[in-house]
Amino acid sequence: MAGLLVLPLAACGSDDAAEETRSDDAAGAEDFEPVTVEHAFGATEVTERPERVVTWGWGTPDAVLALGVVPVAMEKLSYGASEEGFMPWQEEAFEELDAGQPTALTPGEAPPFEEIAAAAPDVILASYSGITEADYDKLTQIAPTVAYPDEPWSTPWRDVITTVGEVLGQDEEAEQVLADIDADVAAAAEAHPEFEGTSIAAVAIDPGAFYVYSAADPRVQFLEDLGFTVAPSVDELDTGESTFYYTLSTENVDRLESDVLLSYAATQERADEIAEDPTYQTMEQFQEGHVATVAGEAVVSSVSPPTALSLTYSLDTFVDALAGAVSTD
Repeated sequence: MAGLLVLPLAACGSDDAAEETRSDDAAGAEDFEPVTVEHAFGATEVTERPERVVTWGWGTPDAVLALGVVPVAMEKLSYGASEEGFMPWQEEAFEELDAGQPTALTPGEAPPFEEIAAAAPDVILASYSGITEADYDKLTQIAPTVAYPDEPWSTPWRDVITTVGEVLGQDEEAEQVLADIDADVAAAAEAHPEFEGTSIAAVAIDPGAFYVYSAADPRVQFLEDLGFTVAPSVDELDTGESTFYYTLSTENVDRLESDVLLSYAATQERADEIAEDPTYQTMEQFQEGHVATVAGEAVVSSVSPPTALSLTYSLDTFVDALAGAVSTD
């Protein structure tokens, strides 16, 4: 279940990736202007263009890769990832950049500080992560560290990209990455005007547990990008137990009212089990067929939330599932 709630929540690597790998557009420290990035734990000044970048958390490594830089180390992923710990779109980026794989950092609630120090980073990017202030203090002893702007695991996915662009001295390139993504999203929304104003709630369902993503979660914000509105019940039932999700007891699931229910499932088998579970047949969305299911770890990961690289991996599949749930005629 952890994989569905937080994506991603022994290190190995390639010596090739330990070399500074940059695109031609990113080369040249002489034109870099120092930047100061404010975040939840203060402000971080980056005075020289980083060449050795370490990332921690979700989305940030993809933003780095999209700007032509291969991190020297990044968190090893499991949910939907390869045996080496990388997502399919990340492995494609390694090939396109003609680079070896980064060192895969041991995942955990706290960053593996010794492994990160061994990577000798110029900067550590944890813009979409759950690091604590104590973690941040330790990381800053290794290299300048950029944390999330406000709450853990709540950074808008667009902000992850722009922050990375700012730190790497590639603001314009980051804006172009966003423009390309926005064009794809806008095209999807334009093709489905029925999304506009349709209320939605996004959930992950485990045996005996029903998790609702809060309105502040970037997954939900992405649904708004497509034209949906967050169902009022999502806020009304929010228990505040987390910055990005809350647990709803199974006897209260029918109180989560929305035009469409989006359910994330690790496998199609699990999705089928949910659809047949009488526990959820009290929900109007199940009764009327207004449930969109996204199944498969890699597919779920690609939109949880989307990143600079992952969106095109499954956008069509994602949108088709939503369209089917909006109109069941």
